[in-house]
Amino acid sequence: MGGRSHQKRLIAVFADDGDGARLCSPGVGLYRAAPDGTLVRPGSTVGELEVLGELFVVVAPEGAHGLARDPEGGAIARRPIGYGDTIASLDTDVSAGEALADAEDESAASGMVFRSPTSGRYYARPAPDADPFVAVGDTISEGQTVALLEVMKTFNRIQFGGGSMPEQAKVLRIVPSNEADLAAGDAILELEALD
Repeated sequence: MGGRSHQKRLIAVFADDGDGARLCSPGVGLYRAAPDGTLVRPGSTVGELEVLGELFVVVAPEGAHGLARDPEGGAIARRPIGYGDTIASLDTDVSAGEALADAEDESAASGMVFRSPTSGRYYARPAPDADPFVAVGDTISEGQTVALLEVMKTFNRIQFGGGSMPEQAKVLRIVPSNEADLAAGDAILELEALD
């Protein structure tokens, strides 16, 4: 799971013209993990582009800032894309962007956030008829499976722990909805540390 730091990066093309501010594809290939409803800043991951079987992380360029909206509305998990095609439209209204940034800062200050280690489709339960891995109010421990992420038709168990995470925590909020597409670094759980 931790191989993401070795992936090559491509920088999205930023356009602000008569069609509004938007991020455009830096190449031709299969695009996935489009940002939708997330705040984009320079250097933010805005998806992945598969070019001739090689996967590249796509990042926002300098000057790009705003609330991202996927033009496909998340309907297509992996779509063919050409150079210059729109990845995401950007709502550059400063007040909307600042409000979202303030909410993110408040969330980080009020507790901890367990984030997705990679991009993929989020599944809250091991099977459609099974109980979810975690629920609000649950106490979770290091090494416990909290979700599945589907990456290229492979299901990966996401386990709690690592970094600055405590050995145990209480689940305050489950951020993504089931079967949502996540980018690396997206919040999965909001937590409270347990002593």
